Amino acid sequence: MSIANIGCIDSHQHFWHYEPVKHSWIDDEMAVIRKSFLPADLEPIIKSNGVIGTVAVQADQTEAETNFLLGLAEEYDLIKGVVGWVDLRANNIDERLAYYAQFKNIKGFRHILQGEDPSFMLQPSFLKGIAALNAYNFTYDILIFPHHLEAALQLVKQFPNQPFVIDHIAKPYIKAGEIEGWAKGMKALSEHENVYCKVSGMVTEADYKKWQPAHFTPYLDVVVEAFGMKRLLFGSDWPVCEVAASYGQMIGIVEDYFANFSLTEKNQFFNQNASSFYNL
Repeated sequence: MSIANIGCIDSHQHFWHYEPVKHSWIDDEMAVIRKSFLPADLEPIIKSNGVIGTVAVQADQTEAETNFLLGLAEEYDLIKGVVGWVDLRANNIDERLAYYAQFKNIKGFRHILQGEDPSFMLQPSFLKGIAALNAYNFTYDILIFPHHLEAALQLVKQFPNQPFVIDHIAKPYIKAGEIEGWAKGMKALSEHENVYCKVSGMVTEADYKKWQPAHFTPYLDVVVEAFGMKRLLFGSDWPVCEVAASYGQMIGIVEDYFANFSLTEKNQFFNQNASSFYNL
């Protein structure tokens, strides 16, 4: 059965009005996405791929970004939830979370931890912010590289009741074929039942031009074994994925991988897990 019959939720994509300074992380190799990407661009793409809704995730670390995404969610039904940004280290974090709690579309928050030293997520002010999320039923997206996995484990150990999700399967070094250290770290994180994992972003960790679906199989095997089908979410990482693959190719990789899984498991992966994790 194709995902068109399931009603797929894309748990991870982005929108932006392109600005060279704000989006300086888009380097020359990624020049194809140096432009604006908005819901009107995504609508026909998701319709043609059997996707019924998305979760829009922050790409800039400002409350203005959060407000921008919330505005789009009010305007476009395709956006079922928003993962925004707020300064978790701020002295007035409770006040800011209480403010955002009034918006039904805000589901959680994220910081671009991949750009920070691993110690960043263990500093007392950041931990205080994480501790404040649960009172408002906010989730937290953990965006990291493999060298952050140990710090992420120390983080989640302190908050057994906080829903966490690992973005982009923690960005393993697929292009280099490295897997062992990453696999060990992911297995350790998966032992905490409040930690979920997004199967997203893989193509941009592979060789942009030469990747093959088989390159992802060992990594998918690891996360399926570690997290099981009840804690994995599909995400496209559109439009960032466009650097290496089309939206359809992203779906095709996982659709083929999960082809022989049960209908129940496919429903969990493509819809139910995202809907329940983000309370869509």
